[in-house]
Amino acid sequence: MIGDAALASMFADKMMTQNIYVIGFSFPVVPKGQARIRVQLSARHTEEHINRAVDAFIAIGKETGLIK
Repeated sequence: MIGDAALASMFADKMMTQNIYVIGFSFPVVPKGQARIRVQLSARHTEEHINRAVDAFIAIGKETGLIK
């Protein structure tokens, strides 16, 4: 959960620069103030894929100030 729609969109764009495809959802798909990132996993994703995505979430989260 990110909250801010612009930040969710920017976060998703930054993830794409790391070759990790996620979607930022905001109003009217979700209630105002509850923008978020959607991640979809499949059985074909490996542990390495997941770890790389988690590492990107952490790095971008720190870069954007969502993680202190």
